[in-house]
Amino acid sequence: MGSVRWGFRCGSWTPSRSEWLFAARCVQQEEKDRIGQFVFAKDAKSAMAGRLLLRKFVCEMMGIPWSQIRLNRSPRGKPYLAAPLQVTTGSDPPWSFNISHQGDYAVLAAQQGVQVGVDVMKTTLPGSNSVPEFFRIMTRQFTAHEWSTIQSAASERQQLAAFYRHWTLKESFIKAIGTGLGFNLQRAEFHLSPELLTLGTVLRQTKMHLDEEPEDLWVFEESLLDADHHVAVALGPADEAGSAVRKRSFGDLSSCSALFVTKTKQHFQLNIHVRPALRK
Repeated sequence: MGSVRWGFRCGSWTPSRSEWLFAARCVQQEEKDRIGQFVFAKDAKSAMAGRLLLRKFVCEMMGIPWSQIRLNRSPRGKPYLAAPLQVTTGSDPPWSFNISHQGDYAVLAAQQGVQVGVDVMKTTLPGSNSVPEFFRIMTRQFTAHEWSTIQSAASERQQLAAFYRHWTLKESFIKAIGTGLGFNLQRAEFHLSPELLTLGTVLRQTKMHLDEEPEDLWVFEESLLDADHHVAVALGPADEAGSAVRKRSFGDLSSCSALFVTKTKQHFQLNIHVRPALRK
């Protein structure tokens, strides 16, 4: 079955006016309008990168011409392909896909035959709150077992990293099943892999308990884009609605032309070379 993991570093993307206008012409009008409502340029860039990742995926991996792609959102906000409706032939299982953008990255995960959710989070200090106060405010988001795991880390920085790791796991599951904000986060309890999560590795041993019962049909992939960014991908049964990850350049996202890709050991691959003649 097909599997895609892509990432785009929005934090280092400084589009010129012509690049931004070109990007805006590559998305649907309602997407453009939504992106235009963001107050901060950083958020607008991240949202634009996410939409370009989606359209690039549908064009390149599903074989649909860019001009024919019509993306909509479910009532809970999960993106889906509204048109064309017939995109698979024979016994090919359907694709499920999801995007996330936070911190310095936008990411996309897609796979055939399963439900997919993805979330990325940057480990950052909680603004004006101390770490203990931040944790107190977020108490109801995690179970006693999860808080024990988070607070067992040696330093506050490591505790924050454990916090965001748990958060991405929960969010990836919620996004896969498409339930949105109404889901009680304590219903999904995560028991982390005993293996150390390091840059360049992908862990799949983390287990979820849903309503206090083990859920063996769900697989969770965990990886690091860099020292500060956690990514979790939830893969679940298709009726309950890894490959290397590539980092995309702007020229790549806005074109379905031929690419020359350099693969790395990272799950979300972050190196790509585009023919200069194909850049817009």
